[in-house]
Order: sequence, then structure tokens, then C-alpha cells
Amino acid sequence: MSVKIRLTRFGAKKQPYYRIVVADSRSPRDGRFIEKIGTYDPKTEPSTINLDKEKALDWLKKGAQPTNTVKKIFDIVKLQQ
Repeated sequence: MSVKIRLTRFGAKKQPYYRIVVADSRSPRDGRFIEKIGTYDPKTEPSTINLDKEKALDWLKKGAQPTNTVKKIFDIVKLQQ
């Protein structure tokens, strides 16, 4: 089983709001997930990012692969891998 750290989309039309989740790579984007580790709101200025760094590091140590967008968010939060 391949595990990914990725975004799931919430919010109304043209008002996106994202959760940062750990999910099986085979599950759909907004489908089933293993654990929620944070949120990302791109509509605010500057963008609002809430991330549980301990959980994120724990999942990275277990072998979860972040998507490109989540990697950029980790760089913004300065998460040390």
C-alpha cells in the first residue's frame, strides 16, 4: 500500500479550502483518508496554513510521500524532513 500526503478540497464553488491528509494513493482526491494533519486556505492574504508538524514528520518517517503541492507547503512551514 502506497501512502500519500495530499490535499482534499472543501468549500463552495470558487471558494476553495483544503485539508492536508494522509491517504492511500488508490483512494480518490476527496475520498477516504487515514488521518487529517492540517488545513490550507489559499483565499486569505497571506495564505493560512495550519499543520501538525509532529504528525507530518511521523508520517514522513513511516514512508508517506507528499505531493508536489504539499512539498511546497512543507517548505513554507519549514518542516525539517
